[in-house]
Amino acid sequence: MTAPRRIAVITGTRAEYGLLMPLMRILSLDGAFELKVIATGTHLSEGFGMTVNAIIQDGFCVDERVALSLDDDSPLGVVGAIAATETGIAAALERIKPDVVVVLGDRYEILAAATAAFVLGATIAHIHGGEKTEGAMDDSFRHAITKLSHLHFVAAESYRNRVLQLGEQPDRIFNVGALGLDAINQQPLRDRAELMAEFGWPADAPFLLMTYHPVTMDTDAGVAELVELLAALEQFDEQRLVVTGHNADMGHRQIGALLREYAAAHPDRVLMRGSLGQRNYLSTMKYASAVVGNSSSGLIEAPAFGLPTVNIGDRQRGRLRGASVIDCRGDKGSIVTALKKALSAGFRETAAQATSPYGTPGASRRIVDVLKTFSLAGARRKSFYDLPVQESMKR
Repeated sequence: MTAPRRIAVITGTRAEYGLLMPLMRILSLDGAFELKVIATGTHLSEGFGMTVNAIIQDGFCVDERVALSLDDDSPLGVVGAIAATETGIAAALERIKPDVVVVLGDRYEILAAATAAFVLGATIAHIHGGEKTEGAMDDSFRHAITKLSHLHFVAAESYRNRVLQLGEQPDRIFNVGALGLDAINQQPLRDRAELMAEFGWPADAPFLLMTYHPVTMDTDAGVAELVELLAALEQFDEQRLVVTGHNADMGHRQIGALLREYAAAHPDRVLMRGSLGQRNYLSTMKYASAVVGNSSSGLIEAPAFGLPTVNIGDRQRGRLRGASVIDCRGDKGSIVTALKKALSAGFRETAAQATSPYGTPGASRRIVDVLKTFSLAGARRKSFYDLPVQESMKR
């Protein structure tokens, strides 16, 4: 009898875990696999909600914990966190000895994890490669993770083409769609009245859902942008506001302070939560009037609900978006104009009919099918795939 493949899934944030959870569920129930879970990053931080508990509450065993100090959000502090992650993940992987390491996305702790896994000789499967977010350091991290990885699960054909451009072999790149669509499709969402009662709001109260992360390519500009966003929201006091926690990127302390200050100044209208949890987050998104901020969830998950998104600034510049997304600059006037458009009856109808550029639900199963059948013999040996040279370039 063939031994099950040991799959180590590494997760560092609540948002990333929410995407990985349907995949982890299938892996845990399929006898062809032995699932191992490594939690790091904000999962183990009290300041970010200690979301490792959500993983455990969902029925998973957290096999390894790699704690980080996230208090220092300076460039040097982030470099220190990268080094600590790489060392801690390496030790965890040495104990687990997985056949495949699964990582998702583009954060610095995932780059560190992929580096450790590569050096230790694991086959690395990377999800959501090939994307562009030119306003964040994550853009470079993501492409670096691609070059360390051996299997690539992308969310759209244009992303597959970009991974090809990076020199990865065509037979190792799989367009499976976005995992976020699986979370929506499989998650039993909450009743609106029940959710609003938990928020302490009337059942029919209109509200916006906001997530704003640091802009790591220009932290000062990101702070200034948030100030403008909060000023713009003052013109929409008929809309209550649910603010979800920012991530632990460089400059997060100032972003967090501004958000907490705003929430404290508007206790009857603003609800701020470090982590809603996946079910509550998706339920909140379903009933919101619109999504506003600079999170990828406004481009990937929100369109699946037919929900308008106001995407602010450059953090997501380069990522695919559907007709339900309104891009705007980070000044008050532009944000007010975009929000008015998003809340208009005409645009809400447009958003409701828009199609997602990220495929259809089922990404988790597609990934599992590849992990089950792909031969791992020689998988770690990589050769650079050169694109055909155009005739005009030969001359």
